[in-house]
This record gives sequence, C-alpha cells and structure tokens, in this order.
Amino acid sequence: MTRFCQSMFVLMWLLSGVTPAYAEAPVVTWPSGWTVEVVPQEEAKPQVSRQRAVKNDQEGTPVMVMELTMTQVETGHQVNLEGVLLEMRKSVQKDFFQSGYQSVCTKIHPTTLSRLSALETTCTITQNGRHVLSQTLVAAVDADKAYVLSYAGQAEVYKASQDDIAAARNSLKL
Repeated sequence: MTRFCQSMFVLMWLLSGVTPAYAEAPVVTWPSGWTVEVVPQEEAKPQVSRQRAVKNDQEGTPVMVMELTMTQVETGHQVNLEGVLLEMRKSVQKDFFQSGYQSVCTKIHPTTLSRLSALETTCTITQNGRHVLSQTLVAAVDADKAYVLSYAGQAEVYKASQDDIAAARNSLKL
C-alpha cells in the first residue's frame, strides 16, 4: 500500500525547476468516513503541499489511500507532464515487481483534474494471477504548479469506492 506514495517522490524529482515560494494549498473535500492524515511539511521543501485521506477496514487496517500533492514550479519551467506520469508509472510497476507482484497499466489518457486538463493512468496489480490492488495516478500542470492525485486500494475496496473517488475529484479546487 505504501508503494504508491513513492511515486510522489518521483514527481518531485522530475519537476526540477521548483521555487521556494509558498503556495496556497489546494482544497479537497475528503470522503465521509475516511481518516484525514496530517502529512508533515518538509522544511527543506516548502514548495510541496501534500494531503492524504485513508479508508480503514473494521479492524483499522488501511484498505484505500488517496493523496493530493502540489508542487510549486518555477515560472517559465516547462513540465513534460506525460514524461512525469510515465516515470511515475514505471516506478510504481518496478516497486510492485520487486515485491513479487505483477502490474499492468492503462495507456496514459487525457482527463481533467478540477479545472485543469490532466493525464491519467490506472495500474492493476496482481499476485499469482489474482487482482489484489489498483492504483490510479492523475497529473496536471497549471502556470506555476503541478498536481498529482493518486489513489490506491485493495481491488474490491477500490471498485466499491468509485463514488467516494468521484466525489473527492469533483470537490477539488486547484
């Protein structure tokens, strides 16, 4: 489950032209019943804002995670959004492969994230031929900010959470 969070670091690495300016954090209404987690702000990276919500099962075990990351981009820096998403997808696949899973991801395709044009891909993660996890990565760029919405969960929970995911995506104010 924590594998998908590593893809956020790939985004930060690929967005090489960041500026130390503080940016207003995006607003998202997390689904009812999900636990909003405080994501510590790294002092060395004040240009990055992260928000996360977790859906737990009855025993308190995380079964679904959604995370929104915003990175301030230096004015004039051109972000290759498709390249960033490809690298993130490769990182996800590599991490799962190293843990004994197989993954197949959809072709990167256009979508929207709030008011912005975005790109999206979804990975199906299997083990011994059984679908165990799904993860979606959505990335968008504004004039001086890059956004990634990532959500992942156990296969059944991911499928059952589509209304929650849609509501959170529709609530985004970037």
